Amino acid sequence: QVQLAESGGGTVQAGDSLRLSCVASGGTFSAYAMGWFRQTPGKEREFLAHIWRTGSTSYVAESLYGRFSISRDNSRNTVWLLMNNLGPEDTAVYYCAATDRTWSATLAEEYDYWGQGTQVTVSS
Repeated sequence: QVQLAESGGGTVQAGDSLRLSCVASGGTFSAYAMGWFRQTPGKEREFLAHIWRTGSTSYVAESLYGRFSISRDNSRNTVWLLMNNLGPEDTAVYYCAATDRTWSATLAEEYDYWGQGTQVTVSS
């Protein structure tokens, strides 16, 4: 079973960049594709990005393309989410998740393991 731990959240100003990290333990990291989601109170988790097991292929939600990017390093059991030009609308709890699905999973129910989340607050 994989345990995931996010870090790197905090409070930033509009226009700033932030890189979130997610470290995996307890499993074979390279066996899982990874995703990032975010959630605000009263709303469902929103898909942000997905990266394949090897890191060879990644996908970012269309609304975020150009601002957000995802990467991973299997030797470090780590996946990152780089967020640029942040705005108040990006304020949320950000989660990383792992899936053994063999397609570009974009739904929360397609992911098997989740971290606890890290809060990102963007002030205007």
